[in-house]
Amino acid sequence: MSIDIDPRTEARFEKMRPMGQGSTASVAGDQVPAGPRYSGLLQSIMLMRFRHQWIPRLRRKYGDVFAIKILPEGRWIVFFHKPEHVREIFAGDPETFHAGKGNSILGPVMGEHSLLLQDSSQHKRARKLLMPAFNGAALRSYEAMIEGISKTEVGSWREGESFESLERMNALTLEVILQVVFGVTDESRLVEMRPLVNKTVNVSPAVFLGWGFPRLQNLGPWRRAFQNQAALDNVIYAEIAQRRQAADLENRTDVLSKLLLVRDEDNPADTGLTDEELRDQLVTLLLAGHETTATALAWALHELGNNPDVEQRARAAAGSGDNDYLEAVLKESMRLHPVIPMVVRHLMQPATIGGIDLPAGANVAASIILAHESEANYPDHLEFRPERFLDGAVATNTWIPFGGGVRRCIGAGFSLMEGVAVLREVLSAYDVTLPPGTKEEAKVRNITSVPKHGARIIVTRR
Repeated sequence: MSIDIDPRTEARFEKMRPMGQGSTASVAGDQVPAGPRYSGLLQSIMLMRFRHQWIPRLRRKYGDVFAIKILPEGRWIVFFHKPEHVREIFAGDPETFHAGKGNSILGPVMGEHSLLLQDSSQHKRARKLLMPAFNGAALRSYEAMIEGISKTEVGSWREGESFESLERMNALTLEVILQVVFGVTDESRLVEMRPLVNKTVNVSPAVFLGWGFPRLQNLGPWRRAFQNQAALDNVIYAEIAQRRQAADLENRTDVLSKLLLVRDEDNPADTGLTDEELRDQLVTLLLAGHETTATALAWALHELGNNPDVEQRARAAAGSGDNDYLEAVLKESMRLHPVIPMVVRHLMQPATIGGIDLPAGANVAASIILAHESEANYPDHLEFRPERFLDGAVATNTWIPFGGGVRRCIGAGFSLMEGVAVLREVLSAYDVTLPPGTKEEAKVRNITSVPKHGARIIVTRR
């Protein structure tokens, strides 16, 4: 298949290769806490493929703080999870604790303007420009469309038949991204974009690791991933160009249209977001907000089916409009089944965390996996108990799926609002149970952890 490659796509992949991002300094193994000392390649594979077993095992062996070494540069990552340590990471000076370099593996796909990859003044400007699209008023304007998309999806389900809820939640949240975020409602454009987006999301961890090695881009999965990204870029740039000319731009409620209108009010010379900036932020919202929300919802439906008493209360909450309880269900599923394993910062200067001196060039990670399974943070942590999030027992910096501090995910409110709307539609229509003998566990897909067997459920109309 021949694809016209936009020069902007080629330039992004060349500029954003992880190995080309560099470190502030070379870090030796004796400058970081104890941890495994086998090759960076093997440790990268363990982190990418077996994180849910490996990271807790390292904590048991080395203690609450330990270090691992990963590709593409033999980078050291020091893991923390105690709330006081997590607070130090999230509250650290943004000039010292850089998130962009910590997320550099995502650079070729997300781009240099991505909110996840920017630091310092660039991040401050980008976040300021994006905020109007995610404030309370904006979220309320999206809710009706999300409810309509959810109602259409849920209404298509067949009673009494086992199906993978992850597949259906992925389809639903994809429609939300395309229609509510991208603002695409034309069916022909949706048909064109859906497979491109799905292929972007369903990328193997090996592909992300491989972006650091230029020669791989011409081989097998790396070549196919690059071509798909190029095709998606072409569609996104065409959509941006068309939207800029829309006569009803100021009346549209989708995220892209709102972003086209934003300006930095403190800078009269600001002309808004460029096409490249818009493209990078849209793809960031796609990768950060599509599969993560879908996976959280699939786990929530699995846990509801596995806990009849909770499911009964959640159904009552859906009927009475008790969104707080439905949000607690979603949050507890995100606690028990972390979709993202950690939040990483790259040290531009030496720093001290938890009394441990670390050199410039090291990476520090607030481990979501370890924080969420800590008995100190969550007694009986294996129990699915949404009430944790209603009785004030969840302490600050112990529930961190959206990160924290000035870098807290800008789409957190959108994700929770979307999740509650979907659960409300499902539970207003159906009882949710599990097929007999169902067992579920996490597996790693690209950078996220999803239900290995798709979180199969059975629904019965009420």
